[in-house]
Amino acid sequence: MELSHCRVLAVDDTKLNLDILVNSLGADYELAVALDGVTALKMVQASPPDLILLDIMMPGMNGYEVLAKLKSRPETSAVPVIMISALSDLHTKSRGFQLGAVDYVSKPFEVEELRARVRTHLSLAQAHKDLRRHNEILEEKVRERTRELILTQQATIESMAALAEYRDPETGLHIHRVKGYVTLLAEELRSLPNYAGLLSRDYIEILALSSPLHDIGKVGVPDQILLKPGPLNADEFREMQRHTDYGRNAILSVQKKLGSMPFLKIAEDIVYTHHEKWDGTGYPRGLAGTDIPLSGRIMALADVYDALISRRVYKAPFTHTRAMEIIIDGAGTHFDPDLVSVFGEFAPGFRQVALFNSESDEQREALMC
Repeated sequence: MELSHCRVLAVDDTKLNLDILVNSLGADYELAVALDGVTALKMVQASPPDLILLDIMMPGMNGYEVLAKLKSRPETSAVPVIMISALSDLHTKSRGFQLGAVDYVSKPFEVEELRARVRTHLSLAQAHKDLRRHNEILEEKVRERTRELILTQQATIESMAALAEYRDPETGLHIHRVKGYVTLLAEELRSLPNYAGLLSRDYIEILALSSPLHDIGKVGVPDQILLKPGPLNADEFREMQRHTDYGRNAILSVQKKLGSMPFLKIAEDIVYTHHEKWDGTGYPRGLAGTDIPLSGRIMALADVYDALISRRVYKAPFTHTRAMEIIIDGAGTHFDPDLVSVFGEFAPGFRQVALFNSESDEQREALMC
């Protein structure tokens, strides 16, 4: 904006002083005047000016009171105010600055000095506006880029998870149920003091977003093992265990192409460690306790609960009550005891997630018991 288009409001209870201000500044700016504080506030509320010249000693509402009200209102707090007064003692000036004035001009003022100060503060105010607009544009660009990244993450996850769905007939609604369990468990765990700093809203969102990838490595398991209609022998089970390595390698491959992203790191931990056990007897590395990433510990419990309440070629779905008993019995051996404690308290939420995404009447009936 050209400074000649700036709007200046002069407030003084003496008409002669306003005439002097109009003569001094009227040719350079769009100048409006007010003879008292109440009128000035109404004018500012109707249309905030770019700068205000404010007399201190006025009847009724003095300049300090006007200034305080201007600075207390969000829509006018940024408008620069220059105090003008015949009072020139230090206390008078200090009070004005404390209330938010940007400058102080003593009466009688030198016209050129007044013009210079008005021009300086209008230029500063305009620079601040330009900076705010620039920052708003940058913030919008950041938001747009963030939206693009989220879409990229979702597309990546959906594409990779779809591969697992095509290979494993047991994956389908399983990944939707597990996503619900993971979110519920993490949200409730967040209320515990030891986890409040670990489980931020962003972390939980990324955890849920990444959870469908936990079994992506099954795409590397041979069909005769993955689809075998019965228990696996020792060699077959060792091959099945390798799905954690296959999955991790797939995530690492994506990381090389897309770069480091929080959701890929969490996805890597989930894929690679969700079969580790609290007592160190799990796979692939035999990690124990808190050496297992929190995301892997959460996924381990969610994954096992869902396997228990789901039909497999070698078993019918367990009841919700029986699944609860198995999970609780596994505290300190298979599962993190803190997670089991939270699960025990909020197991009805798990049941509701499972019912909403149930696959058969048989599963629904088991969940009701």
